Amino acid sequence: MNQYLDLFLNYLLVEKGLAKNSLDSYGRDMVRYLDFLEGRGCVDPSGVRSVDVADFLASLKERGLAPRSRARALSSVRMFHRFLLVEGYAEVNPTAIIEAPKTVAKLPQVLTGREVEALLAAPGDDSNIDIRDRAMLELLYATGLRVSELVGLGLRDVNVTAGYLMAFGKGGKERLVPMGESACAAVSRYLSETRPAMDRDGANRYLFLTRLGDGMTRQAFWNIIKKRALEAGVRKNISPHTLRHSFATHLLENGADLRSVQTMLGHADLSTTQIYTHVTRERLKRLHEQFHPRG
Repeated sequence: MNQYLDLFLNYLLVEKGLAKNSLDSYGRDMVRYLDFLEGRGCVDPSGVRSVDVADFLASLKERGLAPRSRARALSSVRMFHRFLLVEGYAEVNPTAIIEAPKTVAKLPQVLTGREVEALLAAPGDDSNIDIRDRAMLELLYATGLRVSELVGLGLRDVNVTAGYLMAFGKGGKERLVPMGESACAAVSRYLSETRPAMDRDGANRYLFLTRLGDGMTRQAFWNIIKKRALEAGVRKNISPHTLRHSFATHLLENGADLRSVQTMLGHADLSTTQIYTHVTRERLKRLHEQFHPRG
């Protein structure tokens, strides 16, 4: 079955334009699935039955995987069998009658306005590292970029004069995102005072660099935001995605329309963005309970 896995992953890369992280996720799910089928003696796509898929999901549950993880695995398996059917490698799709595990929608964690201000002010000194960190945090909150999009920004992707940047999202899709005055000022200062000292030979194309002059990595920025949150006294379990969630939630709370937020976040489906309407409703409910005399 591994020959079909190679064809499937190549299809996701070439035809669907999936990013490396998404491909890795599909690959992990499918290796686990194909190992399960191999243990049952299934060596041909046409021999896979619906009961095999159901038993695979049951095995994941027995191993302690949460409903959300099992649903994601089923999504990978569904796409694999659809691919086999469309390409003529199989005659039936055994996942057609399989229901996804019931999941409870998990509301994303967001920061309050006060917590955001404290986090952005955490790099308070005038060292090169502080100026860089302030620019990255300001830009992330101002644009709602994914961390991979942030560290992947090139010098040519940002126009602080016009106040826009070009982000490259999932599947290589481009989108134009406004930056805001505070982020523009922070990035401008970083470009004029700090970055030239980090990029001594002037050959690095990336916007944000490490102290050694290399392009910033996702893992390195993860450590930066954890450190700055600790300095700011933010006790929540913060990650780069927390600022993306806060960006979207705060926009909606202040009157932005859902379609505009969808465009800025780079969501292909509006339903993905609608989770933030639940966040704002839950916040309003908590405020009502806290401050209304009969709450």
